[in-house]
Amino acid sequence: MSDLYRLTACQALQLLKRGDLSVEDYAKSLLSHIKERDAVVKAWAYLDPVYVLQQARQLDEIPPEKRGLLHGLPIGVKDIILTKGMPTGHNSDIYRDDPAGHIDAAAIITLRHAGALIFGKTTTTEFAAIAEGGGPSTNPHDPTRTPGGSSSGSGAAVGDYQVPIALGTQTGGSTIRPGSFNGIYAFKPTWGAISREGLTQFSMTCDTLGLYARSSEDLELLASVFQLVDDEPVSTSPFGLKTAKIAFCKTHVWPKAGLGTKAAWAKAQDLLKEQGACVEDIDLPKDFDNITKWHANVLAGEGRASFLGNYLLAKEKMHPKITCHVENESKLTRKAQLEAYDGCARLRPVWDEIASQYDAVITPSVVDEAPVGIDHTGDASFCSMWTILQAPAMNLPGFAGENDLPIGLTLVGPRYHDLHVLHAGKAIGEVFEAKGGFKSKIL
Repeated sequence: MSDLYRLTACQALQLLKRGDLSVEDYAKSLLSHIKERDAVVKAWAYLDPVYVLQQARQLDEIPPEKRGLLHGLPIGVKDIILTKGMPTGHNSDIYRDDPAGHIDAAAIITLRHAGALIFGKTTTTEFAAIAEGGGPSTNPHDPTRTPGGSSSGSGAAVGDYQVPIALGTQTGGSTIRPGSFNGIYAFKPTWGAISREGLTQFSMTCDTLGLYARSSEDLELLASVFQLVDDEPVSTSPFGLKTAKIAFCKTHVWPKAGLGTKAAWAKAQDLLKEQGACVEDIDLPKDFDNITKWHANVLAGEGRASFLGNYLLAKEKMHPKITCHVENESKLTRKAQLEAYDGCARLRPVWDEIASQYDAVITPSVVDEAPVGIDHTGDASFCSMWTILQAPAMNLPGFAGENDLPIGLTLVGPRYHDLHVLHAGKAIGEVFEAKGGFKSKIL
């Protein structure tokens, strides 16, 4: 096959397991595609083709009976995640020229143990903490537009067929938003379900490892590797749309929704009704309207502590949007910070109870398709509440905006119902992809 780079992770695994494909040949196909596209997409903060192929050959030498669940699968890693043998620059002038590290983050240890090929480091905004200062990555569907952020390179690389899987993180909307903008599946698991050890910290209340793939099956594969478990087993049968009770929740952020998201919203409801699902619009209790403000206050308070060390080390090398947290420019009081903590903690079980009444809950992923320009990574308003509620969230691609660019919708669930979200997302995502209207023009 000349287009091996277009394989999903599960498709590639089948070929690798049968011996019809070597890890080295697969890696070469991806590297060749990256060579053709890198000048446009610019998804990589660090990529050493020689090292990639060296690792690939080593993986090919492993006897079949000793190979892991992810044997030979190339994975891009957001450049705020410690990765042995590669530098971690955080897109910061403080660390940009640092040498390769000697420690793997916990997630990388898990992936290596499963046999993954750690491909390289993908771009991020500075410390994954701001929407400003985007770039150099561009949206693979339109290089004049942002791929989103802060997991810019991971979303762009998967969307552009440069790797089948990549890791991101989410503190506001940094996994789901790039998923929507790049037309791919994205999953933010329940907070704490995957270890954050070895990730740059902005908010200990919100920071969550995120996963990117071009199929829901690939996300289910990663969930098994990271040993995500729900208390109630997921059905072994496909999710039944004909009997499903599906809620659509606009949230208090809906006035920001653009024409593309509004059109996707209406089409999604029609498509699910055609499949026999019972579709219901729901409104959250009024107290949920405070979450946007509370999320901002939690980030301001925790960023004040998280970035103090780097501030003292080299304040002049940090973006003003980061130093403002340390200097408390917002004049956040500890009382307001505690109100934010306690308010969100109070609403988490309320959300769990609401979501448990439905087989799936759909909510917007983004304001609209990716905006023009790469200096700003877009608005995360629709994502942030699910992050601070610590709920699992999955971007489902398939829809197109006014400029034929991708738009997704988010499937959310109660906390620690990650596998149920993925199970429902597989069936709903298949419908959205088949009939939502988006068609990728990437070759």
